[in-house]
Amino acid sequence: MHTLTAGRGLLFGGDYNPEQWPEPVWAEDVELMRAAGVNLVTVGVFSWARIEPEPGARDFGWLDRVLGLLAEAGIAVDLATPTASPPPWLGHRNPGTLPVDESGHRLWYGARNQFCPSSPVYRERALALVTDLAERYAGHPALALWHVGNEYGQICHCDVSAEAFRAWLRERHGDLAGLNEAWGTTFWSQRYGDWAEVVPPRRAPYLVNPTQKLDWARFCSDALLAHYRAERDVLRARTPGVPVTTNFMGLFKPVDSWRWAPEEDLVSNDWYPDPADPLFPVRAALTHDLTRSLGGGRPWLLLEQAASAVNWRPHNVPKAAGQLRLESLQAVARGADGSCYFQWRASRFGAERFHSAMLPHAGPGTRLHAEVRAHGAELRRLAEVAGQPVPARVALVHDWPSWWAMEEAGRPSDRLGVPDQLLAYYRPLWERGVAVDLVPPSAGLSGYALTVVPNLYLVSDEDAEALTAYVRGGGVLVVGPFSGVADPNGHIRTGRFPAPLRDVLGASGEEWRPAPEDRPVRCAWADGTPFEARTWTELLRAEGAEPVAVFTEGELAGSPAVLRHRAGAGVAWYVATLPHHDALAELTGRALADAGVSGALPGPPPPAVEAVRRGPVLFLLNHGDREARVPLAEPAEDLLTGARVEGAVTLGARAVVALRP
Repeated sequence: MHTLTAGRGLLFGGDYNPEQWPEPVWAEDVELMRAAGVNLVTVGVFSWARIEPEPGARDFGWLDRVLGLLAEAGIAVDLATPTASPPPWLGHRNPGTLPVDESGHRLWYGARNQFCPSSPVYRERALALVTDLAERYAGHPALALWHVGNEYGQICHCDVSAEAFRAWLRERHGDLAGLNEAWGTTFWSQRYGDWAEVVPPRRAPYLVNPTQKLDWARFCSDALLAHYRAERDVLRARTPGVPVTTNFMGLFKPVDSWRWAPEEDLVSNDWYPDPADPLFPVRAALTHDLTRSLGGGRPWLLLEQAASAVNWRPHNVPKAAGQLRLESLQAVARGADGSCYFQWRASRFGAERFHSAMLPHAGPGTRLHAEVRAHGAELRRLAEVAGQPVPARVALVHDWPSWWAMEEAGRPSDRLGVPDQLLAYYRPLWERGVAVDLVPPSAGLSGYALTVVPNLYLVSDEDAEALTAYVRGGGVLVVGPFSGVADPNGHIRTGRFPAPLRDVLGASGEEWRPAPEDRPVRCAWADGTPFEARTWTELLRAEGAEPVAVFTEGELAGSPAVLRHRAGAGVAWYVATLPHHDALAELTGRALADAGVSGALPGPPPPAVEAVRRGPVLFLLNHGDREARVPLAEPAEDLLTGARVEGAVTLGARAVVALRP
């Protein structure tokens, strides 16, 4: 990332699609970009048909002129491989390159993403184009970053994919005996006697084998990753000094980002919060922390966001005045070295014609574009923040295969969701100004005082042993419900649950008991203070742990709801229900006290105020509609305004300060 920010400071810009506009508009675009402080644009994401109008043809002339204009203006280019959306001629002449859904229906061109990741014809055509693109623009003065594909997530159930799936399964399980054991095919007479019988989990009369679906999810992520690697390797071979990225989408279920991130030179993300969602600042912070964590704590790039409203929700609420800069600076505060948008100029036609842009349909003389220009100027004042870390002493565990396995059909309740659990446990930490890293279960945890596991349904013996050793070595662990249930094949661990974590938690259970949704689950802390939970309960007994909260009604009255266990030099907590927010915040406070962890401020920030430290700079962001006053421990300078602040700072609605001591 340093090579991108050196001499530029924080990156600012967005997707630029000049192929949608007549050439005279390009010069106007570049001039307006310069006036707005734009220093990075993404070019070419959906330009395959323009570059290759018919098989084997190449039209690079227009792209030469665009990149020349941008280079002359000093605007760097994130040049995309345009392979996310093949031209109609590829699907028309080679229907096997088009994806097939789980019902066997072929999906056609006319939208985007219409390719089968396992198609050799698609792979050959895509790599030929990428090779020519790399050879033509290697050494071009505008080229600063490669952008491979776009928002990977395509899935195909065709016969070609089936053969690729079988090859993947052979590598994972060895032979059919290994596959049958892993998939538990003695259930429902599903034993396979020939590899040709093994197919993707297509539409079936009833519930499909859950381990088959788990392996299919793993395969689909790996199949896309293989294609990304193939394109990346072409680019690296021809432009070894140019970093390569592809855009993640936060907690996007189809792609295991822990496996993908090490394959990138720079982690980037697309993020589109809903302004109508009251928790969108918390969701945004969680997503940004995930993106930073995927890169091992290194600076990352917010590659896409909306300047105002999107077009793809049923009801698209625009952003309030000031929201554009607030959301952008939130990403910067949480480790982003660049803040970019989709897109620069709003499209006149096509499916995204009502999607907002940095330059709206109404032109540059608009409130929105004035905000864009003002924000570009203030980002330059934050140049010293580039490259600074966001240190965290709290880890939040998230695992994609566990997510896939836990949310399969046929479980006790579909009202217990992994992203909801992550957000529920993250929110009290965010409200206290506590920095958080997200980690996979296999991560080393020795650098963290507190580790929170909202849900880890699927856990290996090795990961369970590592969590146990972490606590015995002095760490504090909080584990949410329905964890430690299954092994890596998705097979239920027999015995009292959570079987691999019983000793460290000092408790065990015998029954998962989803609760009626029409009434709350009533609980009480050990001092008698009541609180409410919802949806989920478990029949537990303490085996050395202290019940710090119990259920107070029904058949579970008096049995543990929350337990705390001293194990070795550390402490482990287990939560057997879904506490309402206030109760979960109380529990979080107790765990933080056990771990000796505090937030970015001496006390919790005021409601709706986010506090996060990046290097020496304290960012305070008021996401509320009311003024907020925040006491300060020491005098500081606001990098955004140059003002000196002492004693306390007053934040207006949607205001931000970046305070350096």
